[in-house]
Amino acid sequence: MRLTNLLRSTASVAVVGAVAFGFAGVASAQSVEQDGPATIDDIIVTAQKREQNLQDVPIVVTSLSAETLNDAGVRDIKDLQILTPGLTVTSTSSEASTTARIRGVGTVGDNPGLESSVGVVIDGVYRSRNSVGFGDLGELSRIEVLKGPQGTLFGKNTSAGVINIITEAPSFTPGFNAEGTVGNYGTMGVSGSVTGPISDTLAFRLYGARRVRDGFYNVDIGDGPRANRDDQNQDFGAVRGQLLWLPNDNTSFRLIADYTSRDEYCCTGVQIRSGPTQAFIDSLSVGSGARPPAAGFAPLPFSRTAFANRESGQEVNDKGVSLEANFDMPSMFGGATLTSVTSWRDWSTELGQDIDYTGADIAYRVQDEDNGYAVENLTQEFRLAGQTDRFDWLVGLFATKEDITRDDSWYFGADYTPYISLLLTANLNAQTQAVPGPPNGPGPIPINPGRVGCFTSAGQTAAGLGGCLYGAVAPSGPGFTLGQGYRDTYDQESTSIALFTNNTWRVTDQLELTLGLRYTMDDKSLDALQQNINGNGNTCSAAQGNAGAIGQALLPTGTPAQQAAAAGGILGVFCLPFTNSAFNNRPIAESTDDSELTGTFKAAYRLNDSVMFYGSYARGYKSFGYNLDRVHRTGTITPVSTLFFPSEYVDSYELGAKMTLLDRTLLLNVTYFDQTFENFQLNTFNGVGFTVEPIPELTSRGIDADMVWFTPVEGLSFQGGLTYTDAEYGVFTAADLVDPNNFPAASLLPGSRPSFAPEYSASLSVNFERNLGNGLRGGFSLAGKYMSEYNTGSDLSPFKLQDAFTTVNGRITLGSEDERWTVEFWAQNLTDEEYLQVGYNGPLQGTAFQTTVQGAGTSNPGTFYNQARDTQTYNAFLGAPRTYGATLRFKY
Repeated sequence: MRLTNLLRSTASVAVVGAVAFGFAGVASAQSVEQDGPATIDDIIVTAQKREQNLQDVPIVVTSLSAETLNDAGVRDIKDLQILTPGLTVTSTSSEASTTARIRGVGTVGDNPGLESSVGVVIDGVYRSRNSVGFGDLGELSRIEVLKGPQGTLFGKNTSAGVINIITEAPSFTPGFNAEGTVGNYGTMGVSGSVTGPISDTLAFRLYGARRVRDGFYNVDIGDGPRANRDDQNQDFGAVRGQLLWLPNDNTSFRLIADYTSRDEYCCTGVQIRSGPTQAFIDSLSVGSGARPPAAGFAPLPFSRTAFANRESGQEVNDKGVSLEANFDMPSMFGGATLTSVTSWRDWSTELGQDIDYTGADIAYRVQDEDNGYAVENLTQEFRLAGQTDRFDWLVGLFATKEDITRDDSWYFGADYTPYISLLLTANLNAQTQAVPGPPNGPGPIPINPGRVGCFTSAGQTAAGLGGCLYGAVAPSGPGFTLGQGYRDTYDQESTSIALFTNNTWRVTDQLELTLGLRYTMDDKSLDALQQNINGNGNTCSAAQGNAGAIGQALLPTGTPAQQAAAAGGILGVFCLPFTNSAFNNRPIAESTDDSELTGTFKAAYRLNDSVMFYGSYARGYKSFGYNLDRVHRTGTITPVSTLFFPSEYVDSYELGAKMTLLDRTLLLNVTYFDQTFENFQLNTFNGVGFTVEPIPELTSRGIDADMVWFTPVEGLSFQGGLTYTDAEYGVFTAADLVDPNNFPAASLLPGSRPSFAPEYSASLSVNFERNLGNGLRGGFSLAGKYMSEYNTGSDLSPFKLQDAFTTVNGRITLGSEDERWTVEFWAQNLTDEEYLQVGYNGPLQGTAFQTTVQGAGTSNPGTFYNQARDTQTYNAFLGAPRTYGATLRFKY
């Protein structure tokens, strides 16, 4: 069949069948009446950039059909995780900060300088950040989740996996569908599409959607001026238009243009443990400010009450155009197809944020052009593919030019200065009174009482604070000015060019070998300007100039080393990254280029028509980059000399079996995987900023298993999967890190299970659908996901641990046999499971792990002693609560 005729017959169905873990949509195969139980028909996927039977592909692939995605309520990639064991998708300070992880591995945090470990590809176009692929995905043909490094075929290299999304193409058969949804939390949504021919060779499809919902959190607004008292609402719209042109039997063009806009409030966090600073915050806040601490500062009960006195608005816009062209060339190499995919995309966001996540007016960001980031990129891919009786071959070229801009702005609230005053009081008292002296020492030396009293006034003005700090020893120094404190701009440009090939040799009818190679050349540059505003940073300069006098005033009877340590503690508070004078008018210009050879080798042996065994090796690579944030060396106030972090690598081995059993009514696949990551790019929040520290080694080993069973009962099927993961950081010391000073924040990592890596992750769904008579059809579906306990924080603090939990989505449907109308009653998180998405340290609210005290009155008074004192307040972004509603669909 020639290309044009094939496309005309399949343009509205890009692939046949689909099921969770390759099978979760098979229940839809029973929508047609038939004699006897359904069977496993050919399930076609494009995991190797050509159409293949899923059971012939030596890769772990989860292929999810449109019916399956609809039954599970999947609207975006975050919803996708309930159908896919081993996949977790989370968001943090905004819905723009979405992270996907596979087998416990993924890029962490909000830093746009990091590329994604799990790549997202939509209609053949690589999206360089997970957040860029987040949004209403529209009409879907299927989604394929490829596990393990995909270092050959999908856009740029990805070290953990790929989410390959294929939307519905235009059809030459006229069609129309529409839906309306209502639900709790004020949920309302409408969407619709129309498709059909414009001429004999040109077809179109137009899709549009609008969805709104109230927030999931109640907000204590404290000091204000925030007005809205809910958060994490939803308000977005999307439109997607397509043209399919078939000018002759050997040529096709598919043009897609889309636009999505979100204007929402997101995301405040809730306190899961209130540390000692809770009393300070409450004393400064008009409202309650923070949750009362549990006895002994234990974890707090689950609550959806957040604290934020400043607005958390977010505006996200995503738009783009792509053109895919295919040319059949039957005379070339015995028959070949040339494919070209060209795209331009522009994604941007502006974010407001209550930085401290409390009701006190400490620090915030304003939703404007001074705070947010944007990703603009051009991509071009060429592929030439063909096949003979024994050989499938493919060669190609991929190029992308990307421009990432980040604008970061920090504002000081009215409570910042008095709050810092209270922190200084508490820290000094802790160092000299609450913390015991060194072993066998005479005890701590008290600080000058005159200095303690002047730090306790909640109403202390900026100038008064300067006088308090320096008054007894030096002229009054400046304080912190309300309003904008700094404004930083970052512009990262990157160019990537790759040559790749993927070839399969069918040695015999049973044995085939696949070799894939990719040579990638990356070039990145960063230009940035960091600048303090309104004189903020002068207090840091003044403190540095008076460091010696400060130490004498605080510890008048101490040794010079003890006085220097006391002054250093003061400098650390006054010279935090957002007030450090060393960042003022600081230009940054860096550039790096590198090249890497990656690829894969696979061997597959088909024992018979029902059983195939395979083994594979893959080398993955995730590019180097720049940490687009203010970073200074831990324990010092010196900015890092470079924002560069090195590339991440992975070596992956898999052994698997794919089986179709019981007269093709049972499908069972099992795979063992063993992955070792080198220079794993860990991005972690230390309470004052994000820092990227490559971890020398991370291993992830385990088993992926999945099944589907068409039962003898008409219309009833089961499908599910299980992922067992044994993930572990290698043992390392400070000397093994790029910045040894980052080791205290990573001290729990060596030899431990990484975050978001549950030992067990399992999904199970039941689908039932059949004719009821009188022209009606009905059914139900249940989809559940179990995850054993895992830590939600990159630093592995015990307070960020999430216990094992299960989420369940359910749906009951009733409609006409011809699907002209259908009504659905649905529920997401049916059991209202309470769980954390991500735990994080409350900014400026305590210290986790180690604090350093100096030995006084001993034979070695200059020695520092580490003492564990976790005084940190911990917050979390929560998983969605139970939502429910009804959807009415019409189809023509």
